Amino acid sequence: MLTQEQNETLIRVGKGTPVGSLLRRYWFPIAAGSELTKAGTKKVKILGEDLVLYRDKSGKLGLVQERCPHRGVSLVYGIPEEDGIRCQYHGWCFNHQGACTEQPNEPEHSTFKDRINISAYHTEELGGLIFAYMGPEPVPVLPKYDLFVKENVIRTIGYAEIPCNWLQIMENSLDPIHLEWLHGRYFEHVFEQQGRPVEEWPISKHHVKIGFDKFDYGIIKKRVLEGQTEECEDWAIGHPVVFPNMLRVGDLGAHTFQIRVPMDDTHTYHFWYTCFIPVSGIEVPKDYPISLYEAPLKDENGQYITDYIDGQDMMAWVTQGEIANRTIERLGTSDKGIIMFRQMVLEELAKLEKGLDPICVFRDPQAAEHIKLPQEEDKFSVGDLLSGVAKDWNTRYAPNLDEIISLCKHGKPLTGSSSHNT
Repeated sequence: MLTQEQNETLIRVGKGTPVGSLLRRYWFPIAAGSELTKAGTKKVKILGEDLVLYRDKSGKLGLVQERCPHRGVSLVYGIPEEDGIRCQYHGWCFNHQGACTEQPNEPEHSTFKDRINISAYHTEELGGLIFAYMGPEPVPVLPKYDLFVKENVIRTIGYAEIPCNWLQIMENSLDPIHLEWLHGRYFEHVFEQQGRPVEEWPISKHHVKIGFDKFDYGIIKKRVLEGQTEECEDWAIGHPVVFPNMLRVGDLGAHTFQIRVPMDDTHTYHFWYTCFIPVSGIEVPKDYPISLYEAPLKDENGQYITDYIDGQDMMAWVTQGEIANRTIERLGTSDKGIIMFRQMVLEELAKLEKGLDPICVFRDPQAAEHIKLPQEEDKFSVGDLLSGVAKDWNTRYAPNLDEIISLCKHGKPLTGSSSHNT
């Protein structure tokens, strides 16, 4: 268990907090590029700050505080200009650096505008996502982790707003044991309740061994299930948790980044960034659109949706409370990955206090150009499992999932389908 002080240190993400300062050294996705294909705005919240993401009329992205400093109106309804955004209330205009460039109703020679600035942050686009950096200068290089730049794949982006603290979501990623229960035995229970046949479900197999290794970008999570040996890919390769906020999972047919973006202390924006990989010899259509969809947390009756794997995870994250009370937890030997991650956060905080860059902050563009991450391909030693049950994952909500599977397996779309739903 942790003391209340230790728990507070790990969970608070606002400006000036230890972990808030640490997280501001990283780039975070805040939207899909398809949400702002032309001049427009979108409200976002990240690390406790209410912001407006916008694309101006020149096509350039900007990210500024939501409230206009004049009278406090929301710039979500602001007017994109050629170089910045204009407040719709009285016409004050701000550029991408947050400087006020125009105050139409002030005297012509007034210097008032030169003394007005709003918070503004850096943005970049990569792989269909829009990223933001909110930390100090100099700005680090946006790392090009392999799925963001992988060729000949079809991408989907799922998202959800999770009403809980970021840390309990990340701790779930360092907890292999929950696989056989939450996604195994519990899944079988859900199948039985729905009257669905309960076939042999490899995820229900007992964990014989779990392991965690630090590597250049975080922690590798490994397991041996009943019937496997240490020669299986789940142990020999495993899959990574990239510090501070990303998990990679997948198999032969699909690889996914799960990216957790702290909105504030009690809300987390979650992305599922999936690359569907075609069978050998098939070329997917060039510039195939990236579908965007929401993965729902609850059904129309307000009940958690638990008949898909990611829904089960979200239920587990949220029912711990907005902020998990780690002062009353009782960790066992199977929780060593969770302990390792907490220690890693503290180690990276110590680096920051010494004026050093934490892990996964890149200054050399070449080092960040194409970062290949380890990933087992034959998950659970049963072949092409995950892409075969794509409808038991968040990807079942992708509007073009059937067509994606057809394109990846057969190289052609389904008859009469539309490939441009987003």
